[in-house]
Amino acid sequence: MNGLKQLALIGPTASGKTALAVKLAQKLDAYILSLDSLAIYKEIDIVSAKPTIEERGGIRHFGIDVLYPNEPFDVTTFATLYKKALQQCHADEKHLVIVGGTSFYLKMLIEGISEIPSIDTKTANKVALLMVQPDKTYDMLYQHDPAYMDQINRGDTYRIQKALEIYLATGETPSSYLRAHPPHPVITDTLPIYEIVWDRSVLRERIRLRTEIMLNSGLIDEIIMLEKKYTRAPNAMKAIGIKETLAYLDGVYDKKMLQEKIATNTARLAKRQSTFNRSQFKEVVRADLQTLEKMLVQ
Repeated sequence: MNGLKQLALIGPTASGKTALAVKLAQKLDAYILSLDSLAIYKEIDIVSAKPTIEERGGIRHFGIDVLYPNEPFDVTTFATLYKKALQQCHADEKHLVIVGGTSFYLKMLIEGISEIPSIDTKTANKVALLMVQPDKTYDMLYQHDPAYMDQINRGDTYRIQKALEIYLATGETPSSYLRAHPPHPVITDTLPIYEIVWDRSVLRERIRLRTEIMLNSGLIDEIIMLEKKYTRAPNAMKAIGIKETLAYLDGVYDKKMLQEKIATNTARLAKRQSTFNRSQFKEVVRADLQTLEKMLVQ
């Protein structure tokens, strides 16, 4: 090997990233690092569209089945997983394919992560109380630090909470704190990025079919098991596919409406993912799945 090579493959949900990443890893003799906010959990298998053992094609995967659903994680978890994967690639003389299901984590690995202050129990309790009403918390933080909060969408409760934690733990505005603690990139080598793009109507049909397959594969039974074992409290239980199934179990939807709700919300997620990828990653090779497969694998 002439040094370790790594690349990233991104795209919206149901775009075909998983299968292409496996083919690519087989060709390159590589390991795969999955950046996905649901596949990281054990026991959340069907609703996460996690690749089965067979679908993994004998390729070692990092970032899958790492935590239990009631265990929290953030971007620093993926930083640790990336370092572990990189270390193992060096040890085994493998390359690395990063599959960005949740591209936000890829962006943070590239741009860097600032050291976040430690949160004591009293502060954590106050954060939890204030995050019950994230809109009011956003407005409060905006009054103190409008420049920083202008960069955060009102619906981005993860980043609102992180800004709140900095403010309450240090007494400083996020802008002031982060100037004193600049981010340090985790991925320091060159990282080519390839993005799978789809016509929106075609992607919606792929999502509809995948949702149907999930339901036929035991999605409802999986959610019943997860609720019984972990309750509805963990953040993972608020994910698309889970929250709609819980509403179905409450009698809010019938089964047909359940499928429609999951497909619609997943399509909205895919749109947000595509918008994020276009706006946040500039030097990217963007093409349809067939073109990228010919380019990278054949």
